[in-house]
Amino acid sequence: MAAKDFNGMGLSLLEISHRSKQFMAVMDEAEALVCELLGLNDDYGVVFLTGGASTQFFMAPMNLLNRDDRASYIDTGVWASKAIEEAVHFAHIDVLASSKDSNYNYIPRDYSVPKYAKYLHITSNNTIFGSQYHFWPDIEQCIVCDMSSDMFSRPIPVEKFGLIYAGAQKNMGPAGTTLVIVRKDLLGKVSHHLPSMLDYRVHIKNGSMYNTPPVFPIYVSMLTMRWIKAQGGLSGIQKINESKAKIIYDEIDANPLFKGTVNTTDRSLMNACFVMNDPTLEKEFGDLAKSNGIDGIAGHRSVGGFRASIYNAMPQSSVQVLVDLMKEYAVKKG
Repeated sequence: MAAKDFNGMGLSLLEISHRSKQFMAVMDEAEALVCELLGLNDDYGVVFLTGGASTQFFMAPMNLLNRDDRASYIDTGVWASKAIEEAVHFAHIDVLASSKDSNYNYIPRDYSVPKYAKYLHITSNNTIFGSQYHFWPDIEQCIVCDMSSDMFSRPIPVEKFGLIYAGAQKNMGPAGTTLVIVRKDLLGKVSHHLPSMLDYRVHIKNGSMYNTPPVFPIYVSMLTMRWIKAQGGLSGIQKINESKAKIIYDEIDANPLFKGTVNTTDRSLMNACFVMNDPTLEKEFGDLAKSNGIDGIAGHRSVGGFRASIYNAMPQSSVQVLVDLMKEYAVKKG
């Protein structure tokens, strides 16, 4: 049992050296599973860092852009906006499109990326507003993507991406580590000084061991990736996620008491956001859900209503519990 006796050592994972051969095996397997699941080749570096995805909002432009360079960003929600706020301190940032005018209820499509842009930054899934990219922009440049909330939920065309970063805490493991995947040929081209802790090359060279890594989140992430592999890899987990999402969205669309908040083509497979046609009923339904063992579905204050997060680990049976309650409530209200 890893909690108290990791690999028969008589010590827990938290007691052993992060440079022991036992933990190095964990790190090696975690990196190998990332490469296997995504189909990465040696062109990409894979590192497990700390600081959350929010640190990557500035670390990415620091490593990829000089002061006079330009990069393009798409604003699709709170986290995309925060990434823009950090990036403007390091280069010229063009916000090509935003869905803020509609409270972020869609993914913009009507834009073109200028040739001078070094990269296009997007946020693949927007947890607060419930929108998600179901297409990847077809551009000459590489994509830099915050995949914190839908990492390992579906296959992706890796060749389109120059850098992917994801906080572990949605689909990969507990909070405490951030996965970064970066195309190595993009690095080492900035003229300004990079502190060692903020230089991707340093972390790649040291195998995520430049400083003491967060051993427990990395270990759990490794176990989670083993589980994803056992589900049939990313293709298998995508089918499961699509099935779960269909159950809840079908009910939202059919139930006269509820309505979705996101354009149907951009609905997230991870976060189903919906409100009630009569807002005065929301508290009653929320209380009913809680009394039936359904918790944590209150929508963000900027959207209201409800948000059912159905990440990889959420079983379909739990989604069905919510849907059944929505059906019962509609019958009750006539």
